[in-house]
Amino acid sequence: MIDSRIAFALVLSLAACRVAAAPFAYVPNEGSATVSVIDTADGHVTATLKTGAKPRGIAVARDGMRLYVSEQAGNALVAYELPGGREIARAAAGDSPEAVYLSPDGKWLAVAVEENDRVALVDAATLAVAKRIATRGRNPEHAVWSPDGRWIYVSGENTDSVDVIDVALGAVVKSLVVGDRPRGIGFLPDGSRAYVAAENADRVAVIDVARQEVIASVVAATRSNGITVHPDGRHVFVSSGGKGTVQVLDTATNAFVAEIEACKRPWNMAITPDGATLYAACGRSNAVAAIDARTFKKAGEIAVGNLPWGVAIR
Repeated sequence: MIDSRIAFALVLSLAACRVAAAPFAYVPNEGSATVSVIDTADGHVTATLKTGAKPRGIAVARDGMRLYVSEQAGNALVAYELPGGREIARAAAGDSPEAVYLSPDGKWLAVAVEENDRVALVDAATLAVAKRIATRGRNPEHAVWSPDGRWIYVSGENTDSVDVIDVALGAVVKSLVVGDRPRGIGFLPDGSRAYVAAENADRVAVIDVARQEVIASVVAATRSNGITVHPDGRHVFVSSGGKGTVQVLDTATNAFVAEIEACKRPWNMAITPDGATLYAACGRSNAVAAIDARTFKKAGEIAVGNLPWGVAIR
């Protein structure tokens, strides 16, 4: 018989292993109607979850037990149970839902609804749509929460500006000109600044959040698109869909300090919580590029499904 103290130590050890386990990265494959699940510990696809047609936006619940996916062809937001991928809830999001973002407190989802020019606020627990907020910009693609949950910044593809939603008011209170065809948005961890990639302008706009003003516009590589901020706030990663690279912006100087060869059409990205590895969805490579976020070197590519659209990491 195992001594009770040894048994207790084993339980603690196993619990520690579970807590310390590397997170999973979830990749929606628009052309395959699947989500690839990548174990970030070893960079291998461990599962492929079936979804409805044209999955795009994706978010993971804070407890890691639910995956939220916007299914563009079905005009739906769907919640899947993890790890098995069983559908557990579905909501009518609107016409052509795009990116999905979880609020900092984990209670709400913001869904950019492209053809309705709306942002849907959805209860993460029940998937009930609480509010549909009209945007000024056309074809909203990203609707990103500020770290304090006070604001949602919305990029409209068919415009040159970002809408600022006051969450408490449930309405757009300001629009900021950032350049033609804004796409990815990211906030510094302290919420002081936001960064927006303008695809047709080949620029990244820097926004002072307290003043709600653009304070800089940085020339970027061709068809700048995805934005991901390092957890330490020192660097912002910007994908270049036209050049096939990821650029690294120093937030202290607003200057690019590195450019990494990535893949064909790097798109939306995510970074591991420890800031070690950046994952970029490569739409034309049917792969995800893994990039060492400390050395700014490409570590490799991970084959996924057809037309990967983005990445979410809990």
